[in-house]
Amino acid sequence: MIIRKTCTPESLFSSDRFSVTYRLFGREQDARAKAEDICIEQTVEFPDDLVPEGVIRDHVFGRIESLQPWNTESFKAVISYAVEITAGELTQFLNVVFGNISIKPGIRVEQLDLPESLLCCFRGPRFGREGIRRLVGVPKRPLLSTALKPMGLSSKELADLAYQFALGGMDIIKDDHGLSNQCCSPFEERISLCAEAVQRGNKESSQRTIYVANITAPNADVMKRARIAKNAGAGGLMVAPGIVGLDVMRELADDDSIALPILTHPALQGSFVTSQNGISHGVIFGQLARLAGADATIFPNFGGRFSFSREECKEIVKGTSVPMGLIKTIFPAPGGGMSIDKVPDMLETYGQDLIFLIGGGLFRHSPDLIENCRHFRRMVEQLQ
Repeated sequence: MIIRKTCTPESLFSSDRFSVTYRLFGREQDARAKAEDICIEQTVEFPDDLVPEGVIRDHVFGRIESLQPWNTESFKAVISYAVEITAGELTQFLNVVFGNISIKPGIRVEQLDLPESLLCCFRGPRFGREGIRRLVGVPKRPLLSTALKPMGLSSKELADLAYQFALGGMDIIKDDHGLSNQCCSPFEERISLCAEAVQRGNKESSQRTIYVANITAPNADVMKRARIAKNAGAGGLMVAPGIVGLDVMRELADDDSIALPILTHPALQGSFVTSQNGISHGVIFGQLARLAGADATIFPNFGGRFSFSREECKEIVKGTSVPMGLIKTIFPAPGGGMSIDKVPDMLETYGQDLIFLIGGGLFRHSPDLIENCRHFRRMVEQLQ
C-alpha cells in the first residue's frame, strides 16, 4: 500500500527570500504608500482586503523590510519576496522585480540581494573575467577592444580593418552594434571574411585576438546566426538584450553547442537609467547582465558623447563584481566616444580588470591604423 504525503500550501514555501532595494521619490507618506503598493502589485495584483489570511499573506506578498530617507526628495525601501514566486525563471524574476511598477512614476530599482537558493537557478556567465583572459592569453593588463565601423562599408572593407586591428595588437575586435544583415555587408559574408581576416592577423602576429560577431537579430534568427558565427571561426558573440530580451541572451549563454563568450550591448536600455523611473546602472548593466549570462558589459564611459557620470560608471563596475554566489564576475567595457588620451584617467577609475573599447578614436592618432593600435597597447602596458 502506497501512502502519499499531502503537501500543504505552507510546505511549498521555504523561508528563503530575496530583496530588492527601491528608491521611491516623494514625501515619506507617499514613499510608504508606494512601498505598500509594490508589495501587492509585484506579487498578487489583487485587492488587499479580499486576500484571506494564510499562505498568500504570509508567503506570497512582498514584505517591507525597511524604509528610510535616501535624501531630501526620496526614500530607500528594501522589499523582500519569496524565492518560490520567481519559479526559478529569469523572466518571472524580472516580472517580480520591476514588472507592473515599471509603469508607475517615481520608482527605481537600485540593488538586488539574492540568496544562493535563487542564484543556483542561473548558470550566469560561461567565461567571466578569468575565462576571457585565458581565451586571449592576457593574464593581467586591461584588454583592448575596438569596433568595426562605419556602417556602409563593404564586408571586404570591414575585414581589411579587422586584419589591421589584429596586427596592431587588439585583443577583441567586434562588429559595431549597427552591423546586422544590410545589403552592403550581408551577415554571413561579413562574418566569414572578418573571422578569416583576424585568424590571418593572428598567424602573422602570434597573438590570440578574437573576433566578436553581432548577432542581434529577430528572435528566430539569433540562435541561427550564433551557430553561423561559431562555424565561421568567430571567437565571441555580441547581443543587445534590450532589443532581443535578457532571457534570449541567457539561452544563448547556456547553450553548450555554442559555448562562446558574450558581450552585451546597451542599445535600447538607456531609458532605464536616465530618469527617476527605472533601474540603476549597476543593476541593469552589472547584476542583470551577469544573471543573463554576459561575460562583458558594454556601456558609455564618463566624459564621452553620452551622459553617464563617473559615479554611475563606478556603480556598473560594482555590479560586475559584487558577490553573487557562484555567478562569475564579468568585464566592464566602457566605450562611447573614448579617446586614447583618456586612458590614464580611466585606469585610475576602473583599475586593471576592464576592457578598453575605442572605436573612432583609433583613427585620429595618425594615418597608420596598425601603428595607432600598437601605440594604444604600449600606452596601456606602460601605465600598469
